[in-house]
Amino acid sequence: MFYETAENAHGLRHDPFKAIVAPRPIGWIGTKAADGRHNLAPYSFFNAVSDRPKLVMFSSSGHKDSVTNIEETGVFTCSLAGRHLAEAMNASSAAVPRCVDEFALAGLTPVAGRLVDAPYVGEAHAVLECRMTQAFRPVDINGRESDNWVVFGQVVGIHISPEILRDGMIDMGVARPLGRMGYMDYCDGGAEVFAMMRPKAG
Repeated sequence: MFYETAENAHGLRHDPFKAIVAPRPIGWIGTKAADGRHNLAPYSFFNAVSDRPKLVMFSSSGHKDSVTNIEETGVFTCSLAGRHLAEAMNASSAAVPRCVDEFALAGLTPVAGRLVDAPYVGEAHAVLECRMTQAFRPVDINGRESDNWVVFGQVVGIHISPEILRDGMIDMGVARPLGRMGYMDYCDGGAEVFAMMRPKAG
């Protein structure tokens, strides 16, 4: 089958776009408002974009509390959403008023960042502490701004639990990072891990 996205007339029960771009890592973004209130929210439009410098990005559908807090403070954290925290991650995705602390809602421990004034999930196996470098609304092919806000951040500090380290590397079979699939589906990134070496040139 083929369809043009302008009309999006795919004839399926649900839009398949996000099921095709999958699995997507989950950016579990921790922020603190200027008045000190905590916020925690998972974003499946998230990824690392560079390692020199170490940059990550996430995209928010709408100007949500995470974006507001980052614009106010310039910092955020990203906690690794492992399989053992799947239910808590899902609980933190609830659409609640700005005054609600998602850490408390999900039964998680907020821990203050060492280099940034933003909380992270104490139960997470790994955490990135980030300083915002850019925040903007992307445009479509006609130059119209979308309803999304994209935030880029430079990673300035990394926490890793010794529990997931094996022979000096992170063992994905232990870390078991969650991935977002299409619809309401998720995957366990540690369920079937295999290695492949790049072919040698020539």
